Amino acid sequence: MYKMKDSGVEWVGEIPAHWKCIKSKYIFNLYSGETLSKEMLIDNGKYPVYGGGELIGYYNKYNVSEKSILIGRVGARCGCVTELHQHSWATDNALIIDANQASKYIFFALVSADLNSLNESNAQPLITATKILNNFIVFPPIEEQQKIASFLDDKCTEIDSLISKLKKQTETLEEYKKSLITETVTKGLNKNVNMKDSGIEWIGEIPEHWNTHPIYCYFSERKNKNSLGLENNLLSLSYGKIIRRDINSNGGLLPESFNTYNIIEKDDIIIRPTDLQNDKKSLRTAIAKEHGIITSAYIAMKAIKPVNPKYFHYLLHTYDVMKVFYNMGNGVRQGLNFSEFSRLMVFEPTIEEQNEIVAFLQEKCTEIDKIISEKKQQIKTIEEYKKSLIFEYVTGKKEVN
Repeated sequence: MYKMKDSGVEWVGEIPAHWKCIKSKYIFNLYSGETLSKEMLIDNGKYPVYGGGELIGYYNKYNVSEKSILIGRVGARCGCVTELHQHSWATDNALIIDANQASKYIFFALVSADLNSLNESNAQPLITATKILNNFIVFPPIEEQQKIASFLDDKCTEIDSLISKLKKQTETLEEYKKSLITETVTKGLNKNVNMKDSGIEWIGEIPEHWNTHPIYCYFSERKNKNSLGLENNLLSLSYGKIIRRDINSNGGLLPESFNTYNIIEKDDIIIRPTDLQNDKKSLRTAIAKEHGIITSAYIAMKAIKPVNPKYFHYLLHTYDVMKVFYNMGNGVRQGLNFSEFSRLMVFEPTIEEQNEIVAFLQEKCTEIDKIISEKKQQIKTIEEYKKSLIFEYVTGKKEVN
C-alpha cells in the first residue's frame, strides 16, 4: 500500500505521498469548440459533431482528433472522443484538450474531479475554461498514470458492456410494453372474434362489433380558467404522465401568475399539441389522476358519454407512439386546437371490453414497469460503482497491483 498524505483539497482527501495534486492549468490548455453556423446546418455532413463528449449530429468541420478530451460546458459532462472519422468538429458547448496534451489518465482524472461544483449558475450548470483550469486534479508519475489508465480502461470496458446489456434489456421491455398496449387496445382480448377494416390507415383491422367515430363523439374540451388564482396544485405533462410541480419553485419556466392556467379533473385526458414536427421524441398524451391546474397551451378533454377514459388514454398513447399526431399540425408553432384534434378517428369497444382491457393493461404494465425499474436501479448502482472505482484509483486510495 502507498504511504499517504493530505492532498490539501477537500474533495480529494489523502493521496500517495509521492503524488501531486495540482491545478489543471499546469497540465493542459483548453480551447472552445465552434459555433454552429448556417453553412454547417446546410452541409450534407459526413463527419460527427461532438458536444461535451456526446455525439450530437453530423457536419463537415475539422476541430478535434481521436485522442482529444471534451468537457461539456453545460451539465458538467466529461467525455473522451473515440471512433472518429477523418475529420470531426466540436460545438461551442464543448471545451477541448487537444491530442498532444491529452492522455487516458487525464480523462479518468477529470471524470473523478468535482466538476459539478464549478458551475456558475443556479438554474443551468455552465462551466468555464478558467474554472476548470484552476480546479485541482491528482497527478502521479507518468509510469503510474499509464498503469492506472490501462487498468481502468479494462475495468470500465467490462462495466460499460454490462451497462449496455442492461440498457438493451430495458429498451426491449419498453418496446414490448408498447406493442402489448397497441395490440390490446386495437384488437381486444378475445382473439376469436370476427374482424373488419377499421378504415383508419395506421390501425388496420379491429373487431367487427366495435364502432368508429371522431373523438368529439366521446370527449369535449374542458375549459375552466383559474381566473381567481385560487387553485395551486400545479400539474405538468412529463414523459407520458401527469406529475405534480412545486408552484413556489424558482426553477424552470414558471409564470408569475397562474390565472390563465386550466383547472382539470381526475380522468381528464391531456394532450400537448404544439411543435408537432420539431419534437418527435416526447410523449404527448397523459391522463390526470387528480384535480389541479395545468398550462392552457395543452388540450384538456373530458368524457361526455359513459366510456372508460383510461381506455381512450391507452388508445391515444398508441397513436402517439405511432407518431400519428405529427402529420396534423399547422401554423408557426405547428400545433393543433381541440376542434382540429377532435376530428381524429377512434373506435369504441363495448364498455365491458373497455373495462377489461384497462384492467388487463394496468396489471401487465405494472409488472413490466417493475422489471424496468429494477434494471434501471441496477444500471444506477453499477454506474455509481464505476464512478467510485475511478475515484479510488486516480486518487491512489487503491493501488494497481
